[in-house]
Amino acid sequence: KWDDIAAECENFLGPQGYAGLQVSPVNENAVKSGRPWWERYQPISYKLTTRSGNEEQFASMVRRCNNAGVRTYVDVIFNHMAADGGTYGTAGSTASPSSKSYPAVPYSSLDFNPTCAITNYNDANQVRNCELVGLRDLNQGNSYVQEKVSDFLNHLIDLGVAGFRVDAAKHMWPADLGVIYGRLKNLNTDHGFASGSRPYIVQEVIDMGGEAISKTEYTGLGAITEFRHSDSIGKVFRGKDKLTYMSNWGTGWGFAASDRSLVFV
Repeated sequence: KWDDIAAECENFLGPQGYAGLQVSPVNENAVKSGRPWWERYQPISYKLTTRSGNEEQFASMVRRCNNAGVRTYVDVIFNHMAADGGTYGTAGSTASPSSKSYPAVPYSSLDFNPTCAITNYNDANQVRNCELVGLRDLNQGNSYVQEKVSDFLNHLIDLGVAGFRVDAAKHMWPADLGVIYGRLKNLNTDHGFASGSRPYIVQEVIDMGGEAISKTEYTGLGAITEFRHSDSIGKVFRGKDKLTYMSNWGTGWGFAASDRSLVFV
């Protein structure tokens, strides 16, 4: 819950100096049977109501965490909307994914790419224009979609967030992302950010090599999630590579530069 995270910021994280936390998607998502974690990756609208709390509670959390020296980074989803079966949302909104109708945004079939499935990751057009596991694929080249997405992100900036993890960035065209990022406001000085500060953007780009889409297509726009870091370090500690090889750990292993990488294990 957002209230619990706020208390965590104040009681445990803040006193050590500036820290950051990434929160789960904050926008309304489809309510799925059994309430699996992945329902939060099925957007119904950009209303800030989830099982973690409502907009007022989220805004309070961001304010309290910023006051405690902890910055908030939001996992944002705008590659797609909910798949078939996602007809009811956490804010009470309804949708008809089968007809690509999400009236709480609103989005209609005019805002989506034609229906097709991703079957070949060596076809960049397919990866970016077709549907990831049945999720309705938004057309980020559409000016109306760009407006709705940038409004959503700017609202979060107004509330004091420090940046975003862009989900499924690999499935969107870099040029379209550049347009959206270019419309983002500077960070909110009312929350202690220096004047002119820009949101930190890290894009989920799974690039293990051998596919049509490369992380280097996105590093000019912001940081990327460097999946090869965790994959490679895992191989070393499982005995698949020698520890001595790590003497040139980093770009020598084909990783993106440190100022363009978010690494994790």
